[in-house]
Amino acid sequence: MSSSQKTTEPTVRETPEVSDDDNVNARAAVHSANKPGAAYAAAVANEESERAWIRRVVLLLTGQAFSLLGSNIVQYAIWWWIVMQTNSGMGMLLATLFGVMPQAIVSIFGGSWADRHSRKLLIMLPDMVIAVVTVVLSLSFAMGWVSLTMIFVVLFIRSAGGGVQMPAVQSFIPDVVPSGKLLRVNSIYGVINSANMIVAPAVAAVLINTVPLWSILLVDVTTAIIGVGFVALIKAPKKSAEHVARRMAEAENSGQPALEPMSDANADRSLIAGVRRVFADLKDGFSYTWHRANLRNVVLGDTLVCFVAVAPMNLTLLLMTREYEGIDLNLGFINLTTASDKLAANELGWSIGMLLGGALMSTIGAKLIRNNMRVVAFGITLVGVSVVGLGVVHNLLAYLLIDVVNGLASAICMGPMRTIIQTEADEKMVGRVFGLDTTMSTLSMPLGMLIFAPLADVIPISLVFIIGGVLTLPIGIYLFGQARHNTSAQVTRTQA
Repeated sequence: MSSSQKTTEPTVRETPEVSDDDNVNARAAVHSANKPGAAYAAAVANEESERAWIRRVVLLLTGQAFSLLGSNIVQYAIWWWIVMQTNSGMGMLLATLFGVMPQAIVSIFGGSWADRHSRKLLIMLPDMVIAVVTVVLSLSFAMGWVSLTMIFVVLFIRSAGGGVQMPAVQSFIPDVVPSGKLLRVNSIYGVINSANMIVAPAVAAVLINTVPLWSILLVDVTTAIIGVGFVALIKAPKKSAEHVARRMAEAENSGQPALEPMSDANADRSLIAGVRRVFADLKDGFSYTWHRANLRNVVLGDTLVCFVAVAPMNLTLLLMTREYEGIDLNLGFINLTTASDKLAANELGWSIGMLLGGALMSTIGAKLIRNNMRVVAFGITLVGVSVVGLGVVHNLLAYLLIDVVNGLASAICMGPMRTIIQTEADEKMVGRVFGLDTTMSTLSMPLGMLIFAPLADVIPISLVFIIGGVLTLPIGIYLFGQARHNTSAQVTRTQA
């Protein structure tokens, strides 16, 4: 979420030196501009600079791919264990509360830390902590000590780690990627996430039917170590004075004041002062976001969709076990018969849609999209339609096809949402805006579950999906109107 330091003097950070990694060749090319071969020198500098940011992106995305793969495999294994043990809406509610609420709360601090401390360290540290508690849970399963209480504690810690890591990763991406490449990199990141979510449930389904759960948990430990190793190799470039001046000029041109970067050099390091800074930054981050239309619309749209659509979507596992129990589906290459097969197919369908959507956005979308808000509105509307479809159909094959569409719609939303925040938020505020978005969206899911999960034990669960999908449609329609309004306002400013 956010934290902004309160002091009696303006918060100012010295402009850092230009990174040797990216700019030494560029400086040499500029100095030799009047010499023979200057064009060749400039071309070499540009090529090496491009190789540098591509190398950083590859390291970051590869590290996150390994980290997410292990986390997803273990997450599916734990959730399926809970579903098959409880088979109730209350069990899913508790799992969601312990697996989501900590992330929402910790993101209040995580967004602030991402703006004040090393983002790279904040990406690596949660992976190491989560690996340790996963080893403990693995030993508990192996020794027969495990209980639902212990599993909920582990879900709590894993979720809290996500509250630190997610704002850090999202804030770190614009640190290592040129602004013109953000939509493409965000979409590629979405593709990697989607590919992980295709591989992870398939691997989890095989492992859960062949090996004990304690050994599956150790997969996360291995991938966390690999992921941390890749991220540790990244050398983030420092921002030049020209970069800072350009971002301030862009803010002024948009009619929004740019905020000077802050410094913690003389800050009070006490615990009480730290908490005060966090809540001061929370207030400043909320005010900053609220007074910028596109940021406000993205955060509110994300929050409301998570409340009315994502919350019932967390009940898809329950829907599969109730509505399709005893119903087999032979796809030719595989026959879905067991509960774990169907749960894996459910996750795979959504993940394939995410993969297709991410691939579409990173290729055609990155070239053609001119209005990110309009794309967000379209994606949210399609999410609502597909959620209704999941509740309406009663055929397993039709359900899985609509599940793919739902994943596609989700991917269409996510890349442009991240890009809007990364490009329109001030550099020193981007972590807090992401933290605010993470807190509000993740907090809205358990709040939605408090309504939808008990309903699932009272009314047909398919009706829960229909209600959630219908309530999502007005959000998309509203954002379409906002996108049209923003376009008209920009045309008016240009003509003036």
